Amino acid sequence: MNAVIYARYSSDNQREESIEGQLRECKEYAVKNGMTILNTYIDRALSAKTDNRPEFQHMIKDSAKHLFDVVIVWKLDRFARNRYDSAHYKATLRKNGVKVLSATEAIATDSTGILLESLLEGYAEFYSAELAEKVVRGMTENALKCKYNGGSIPMGYAIDGEQHFQIDPASAPVVIEIFKLYSKGTSMQTLVNMLNERNIKSSRGGKITLNIVNHILKNRRYIGEYSYRDVIQPDAIPAIVPQELFDRVQERMAKNKKAPARHKAEDDYLLTTKLHCGKCGAFMVGESGTSRTMKVHHYYRCVNTKKKKLCDKKAIKKDWIENLVVEQTMKVIMDDAMVLYIADMVMDLQARESTDLPLLKQRLAETEKAIKNMLDAIQQGIFNLSTKARLDELEQNKSELEVSILQEEMQKPLLTKEQVTFWICHFRDIDVTKQEQRQRLIDSFVNSVYLYDDKMIITFNYKDGSKTVSLADIEGSDLARFGAPKAIEPA
Repeated sequence: MNAVIYARYSSDNQREESIEGQLRECKEYAVKNGMTILNTYIDRALSAKTDNRPEFQHMIKDSAKHLFDVVIVWKLDRFARNRYDSAHYKATLRKNGVKVLSATEAIATDSTGILLESLLEGYAEFYSAELAEKVVRGMTENALKCKYNGGSIPMGYAIDGEQHFQIDPASAPVVIEIFKLYSKGTSMQTLVNMLNERNIKSSRGGKITLNIVNHILKNRRYIGEYSYRDVIQPDAIPAIVPQELFDRVQERMAKNKKAPARHKAEDDYLLTTKLHCGKCGAFMVGESGTSRTMKVHHYYRCVNTKKKKLCDKKAIKKDWIENLVVEQTMKVIMDDAMVLYIADMVMDLQARESTDLPLLKQRLAETEKAIKNMLDAIQQGIFNLSTKARLDELEQNKSELEVSILQEEMQKPLLTKEQVTFWICHFRDIDVTKQEQRQRLIDSFVNSVYLYDDKMIITFNYKDGSKTVSLADIEGSDLARFGAPKAIEPA
């Protein structure tokens, strides 16, 4: 009987060793009951109250392939702590011919076993709900005392030894600067670029993004308000931003919200991290600005034209360059010969990367042929102790090879040439006027784009996939017409 193991732990209080302990007992259970383990699925630091667990969902999906008969868990609460989810996914597994077994809970298969399993699942759900209530109760008590309740600490604050919020003198001035600049008309994208250029990090130590700036500008903690669930207390923590400045920022954000197309365009640059300056090789990044006629322009600019003027590459209009790259990419996809070339390349790459599976299948074929020869010999009357020993050995080898092939196929499923061709060709039907479909096209096929004054080189995501486009041959490609406006004011 073929089996897989599912293991999980849900909090930092459980160590990595707890997973190893689960796996050890599950493997011992499998050996004791004559089961062959094909694979293990492990979710670390994830709760069983939710079914949003990557490896759990991977296991459920794999069960439809009918590669294994049993899922072994250390205890039933590792599978689910929600009776609805437990019943739903067990029903799915049963439909696929798979049973869930507990390695440490002896549960019969008769009516008493069904009752015991229900009791264990109900207790697990009760325990989980009770634990959640205790956690909420403790955090509510903290909130009433205006104490830090976990999570990321907002920029500008630090937590003292008694878990209270205090102003951080190093980062609080940055918060005030963000509010002041935005209230005076600076766009969020410009703020993001400015903060990253100054190497200012988020509270988690990463780069500043649009979402982070947006969250900072909306965070009412900066005016001293503390909130947790139903607990809201004004003037409960030290304020960083004056109320009048905070209100002006909220008013401007509300106005910008009424113009979603403009706000969306600030973050919808298709060629971000892919477009490079042909002169210096640096990234060309998306920017927007408002001319004196109040018209908003979106364009790409070499980062070195902003940093100490290290490059003199002109800015290029966003729509023009993006449409050109999309058009050239679609030409590749529409070329039947190119699609077959890419498909053949993928098949060759799979063959080179997966050297174990073809070898295992070859050995299985040789073993099956040897078994057939032995059976033919037995039918002809050639049978002795050596014949029987050799036949038993071949049957054992065949069984082990079949298990190894199943394990390899689960870990590295191989695509057929037809599947690869179908996946590429389905891009022919996309609507290139829709931003999300254009983005998927670029992400899937384009590796990099180098823009020069007279040409553009597109490198695609396959070997030798490079195409040079002469800008002089493109109608209306006078680059001077597509640069940024001469007078740019903050958007």
